[in-house]
Amino acid sequence: MNISILYKLFKNSTGVSTDTRKIEKGNVFFALKGPNFNANEFAPKALEMGASLVVIDDPAYFIEDDERYFLAKDALKMLQDLANYHRKQLSIPIIGLTGSNGKTTSKELLHAVLQKKYKTAATIGNLNNHIGVPLTLLSIGEDAEMAIVEMGANKQGDIQELCEIAEPTHGFITNIGKAHLEGMGGPEGVLKTKTELFQHLREHKGQVFINSQDPILSNLAKRFEHPILYPAKGDFCEVNFIEANPFVKFSVDGGEEVFLSSLIGAYNFGNIATALTIGKFFEVPMEEAIEAVISYKPSNMRSQLIEKRSNLIILDAYNANPSSMEVAIRTFGNMTGKKHKMIILGDMFELGDHAESEHAKLGEIVSEYDIDKVCFTGKLIVSALSKAPKALYFPDPFSFRNWLQDSQLEDYLILIKGSRGMKLEGLVDFI
Repeated sequence: MNISILYKLFKNSTGVSTDTRKIEKGNVFFALKGPNFNANEFAPKALEMGASLVVIDDPAYFIEDDERYFLAKDALKMLQDLANYHRKQLSIPIIGLTGSNGKTTSKELLHAVLQKKYKTAATIGNLNNHIGVPLTLLSIGEDAEMAIVEMGANKQGDIQELCEIAEPTHGFITNIGKAHLEGMGGPEGVLKTKTELFQHLREHKGQVFINSQDPILSNLAKRFEHPILYPAKGDFCEVNFIEANPFVKFSVDGGEEVFLSSLIGAYNFGNIATALTIGKFFEVPMEEAIEAVISYKPSNMRSQLIEKRSNLIILDAYNANPSSMEVAIRTFGNMTGKKHKMIILGDMFELGDHAESEHAKLGEIVSEYDIDKVCFTGKLIVSALSKAPKALYFPDPFSFRNWLQDSQLEDYLILIKGSRGMKLEGLVDFI
């Protein structure tokens, strides 16, 4: 169907949905297919739930005399085309971001900073893939003055595809590490995939923000005529890291020391510096930008702080890859503040042929630090035991629970980290 006609119908709707469980009255429902489902089957249910329109791509489910049905060649492609059409109507800055680690935290910090001056739309949660990015774009209202679009990737070409849909005008990469090695063809594939954002901005004369203290990213700066560099002295924005033990302390442009009571770990310094730098570029008063960072509280298992009796738990179980694991372990290894320390590590997924060696490296890294209790759980991380033989091992989180309950831990600083599929957050209730 003609995209302009669909766009008019979208503008008269209450938004779009791809999930019949979350449909709101007046939504346009896109029937997407997956490996184990065909949402075309749910078109009648979507209408029953209040949808004003259903976009389907299977003629078997099309009802010709019902004007609430629209038949497309490919419902997903139609969703993406509609999102791009909407994006072309927007004359606001679109900030694209990607990276191996810290994407969501960077996005949320930047959103908090920009909100101080602008009506800013941003990716909700982790809707950062070929479906999530279109949904994010279509949620940007006419009153938005700026938007932040997070982009994730599982294979080469994913970021390029998302850039073609979102057409970012500005962008940054948090870092380039070892994530999704299986789908991207190893570390070189990760580098190629993540830099697709910078390639798009270079071709379209967009503005890039580059962390000059990251050797991989700083090496990319020479590709651009006017990159915005940070956080070193002499760059566009100087942000000085003081410490993270466990909470982050920093200063900006030679100003007073700033203490954050809710953000921990040296690995968050880059996220903070990025948000403050982009805020400065868009003329958000620095005092207000710092206030936004101070007020930010992590959630959703991303360096989330939980107090239980005399214990302080760092729940970082939303996801994990070799790069984020190493940074988290090293940061935790240098932390103080409690009488005892305990680290709980679970499997890292999507590593393919690198799985055994990368899990073994975790054992090496943990063994470098004086940690009272080291616990591994999962099938893959058993490889770490060869390098950390004194560690306790549990085949799965369920077998771990009884041991945790019986241990009655007190005055411990505890790090819990593993891939999303391990569901390690379930251990918190047993500490």
